[in-house]
Amino acid sequence: MNDPGAAGVGAPAAVGAPEVVCRGVAKTFAADSRDPLRVLEPLDLTLAPGSVTALVGPSGCGKSTLLRIVAGLEEADRGGSVRIGGDAPQEVRRRGELSIAFQDASLLPWRTTAGNVALAQRLARQPVDHARISELLRTVGLAGFERARPAQLSGGMRQRAAIARCLVTEPRLLLLDEPFGAVDELTRRRLNIELPPLWSSASTTTLLVTHSISEAVLLADRVLVMSPRPGGIIADLDVGLERPRRIEHLRRPEFGELVERIGRLLGID
Repeated sequence: MNDPGAAGVGAPAAVGAPEVVCRGVAKTFAADSRDPLRVLEPLDLTLAPGSVTALVGPSGCGKSTLLRIVAGLEEADRGGSVRIGGDAPQEVRRRGELSIAFQDASLLPWRTTAGNVALAQRLARQPVDHARISELLRTVGLAGFERARPAQLSGGMRQRAAIARCLVTEPRLLLLDEPFGAVDELTRRRLNIELPPLWSSASTTTLLVTHSISEAVLLADRVLVMSPRPGGIIADLDVGLERPRRIEHLRRPEFGELVERIGRLLGID
């Protein structure tokens, strides 16, 4: 099967960021009918330390399933394995070195903004660092909203809080599953520009699942294009744009050309 190998030349190295190695990772779900549902074909994949890799593909191709397998929330079929810096995902998660952000911010409604961020440190068995929490909330534009409840925040603000919650534990591996999918397009574009420096500057390896081709090209060093279910990797593309990414990158010819190329691979005219 496909072996996309290591990340492209444009991916940065980061001290402490782990290499992620998937070998023979496949997934089949039992179905109500007699035939099982094959979601992922066996695939081999290596994410370089400190890289940002985006997964794009049609709905149902197994993008989120692959991310959940890397996180240790789903088991790969027998014979498949994932190692994060040489360790199993469950061990990395137990040490609080892995964070996940989903499309739904999933903030606890009875906790304040600061309390929701602090919860991540408690669950990771880390001492709550109030100074760091305040600094992160200020960095994501939520200064003054530390005591606000989620119902008092806009969708974009809740997503900023969720990103702060992910980063407060200083994860070595950051997994993002459509983290901006629930906000409006204007807010999404603003978050695309403002938030990535928070994880790109850290010693973190990042895997992003998105349905937005332009978002993938804007955020990632490398874009992996997946086929329809059962998902496999049909293209491994180096983005090659310098960081930090800014809104003017969207107007560059090379940006548009890569977006169009990915669109063609996905059958989008």
